Amino acid sequence: MPPYRPIRAAALAAMLASLAAVRANAQAPVDSSLAAFIAAIRAVDNHTHVNSVAPGDSESDAMPLDGIPPFPSAARNRFDNPEIAAALKTLYGYPYADLADAHLSELRAAEQRVRQEQGTRFPEWALDHIGTGVMLANRVAMGPGLAPPRFRWVSYVDALMLPLSTRGERIQTPDYQKLYPLEEKLLHRYLTDLGLSRIPATLDAYVGRVVTPTLERQRQAGAIAVKFEAAYLRALDFGDGPAAAARRIYARYAAGGRPSHAEYTLLENYLFRVIAREAGRLGMAVHIHAFEGGGGFYRIAGSDPLLLEPALNDSTLRGANFVVVHGGGIFMPHTGALLAKPNVFADLSAMAVIYGAPSLAVTLRPWLEQYPEKVLFGTDAFTLSPEVGWEVVALMGGNTVRQALAIALTGMMRDGEITRPRAEEIATMVMRGNALKLYSLCASGSCP
Repeated sequence: MPPYRPIRAAALAAMLASLAAVRANAQAPVDSSLAAFIAAIRAVDNHTHVNSVAPGDSESDAMPLDGIPPFPSAARNRFDNPEIAAALKTLYGYPYADLADAHLSELRAAEQRVRQEQGTRFPEWALDHIGTGVMLANRVAMGPGLAPPRFRWVSYVDALMLPLSTRGERIQTPDYQKLYPLEEKLLHRYLTDLGLSRIPATLDAYVGRVVTPTLERQRQAGAIAVKFEAAYLRALDFGDGPAAAARRIYARYAAGGRPSHAEYTLLENYLFRVIAREAGRLGMAVHIHAFEGGGGFYRIAGSDPLLLEPALNDSTLRGANFVVVHGGGIFMPHTGALLAKPNVFADLSAMAVIYGAPSLAVTLRPWLEQYPEKVLFGTDAFTLSPEVGWEVVALMGGNTVRQALAIALTGMMRDGEITRPRAEEIATMVMRGNALKLYSLCASGSCP
């Protein structure tokens, strides 16, 4: 290996100048007709935490973060962000430029009128008003108002990786102390659904009587993908998990006891592959959270998508399609490299509501230049407060992605990389076409 040499000042200046040029291009005027074309595309949102119309709906996330120690929210998700008031104006005619306490009662009344008028159709009403044709719902279970073809289920499967006691795992951080019990609760629910009161005595029996039947039940109930939130609990380095060793560990602790961290990690690695393989067999994509948060004790380095490479290179998993959800955030270039693998995709969710459009456009452009057929629109829509619901966040995130696409594609047209028809084709692929193909949403002959 050649010795390390520091970057020369001239080379560093050239690098900075190149980056400045890219950013300046992102700030250049956007082609207005292309922007109008993108604004009119009826989108497929790859990742949301949409609420049903059930009172007190609590099934929009397997691991809601409101139970962990407080941590700062990104600036765009704070109520002083004028984009939130603008989205409320679009949806509900909210006449103010801020969310001052004096105005909230008026806002609540306007929202309540719409919800009462729409009843169980409110979620569809919201989709119509934010320009979304189909929304994928990451939920423990679907609920009233969330019916296909407009809403499609993405189930949670981390709990299936955690059949043994997690008491040794949860002591590592204050966040883990809150999150691991939620996964144990969800596994108990899955066991109850199957008529079981405890896990089977052997790993093979656990896979055959719990893992596979649970995934089959979810598929039969309409799930088109499964979701791993694993980065909230461990690093994404799902290395090899030899079957024989995994069987020994499971058998040793199935009736009780506390596995070591190394033992549990090996078992998780094995079960991750089993779950992904079975999901692929059943025709469900595998979604994996990869972003720099949240939580004050979240281990950001552990969410680097490149850590997934050993699993993605497992030839027995090539029957599964993997989606890097949230695009990897600060590791977005690493995600871009993984798109070279035939069964890897990525969406723009979370970045859509945390990053601004010009910043997102800069990092998005290399994806569009190399693998536009692998990029999926997404928002990560979720409820911020009783007054700022998922529909408001979805509209804000959708606007951001549409603007970022227009900026990036305008730059590619200006630089002679693509033609106008190709720019429109790529925009349609990202906003809708790629998801329609990945999830076979046009299988019935009509595309939503």
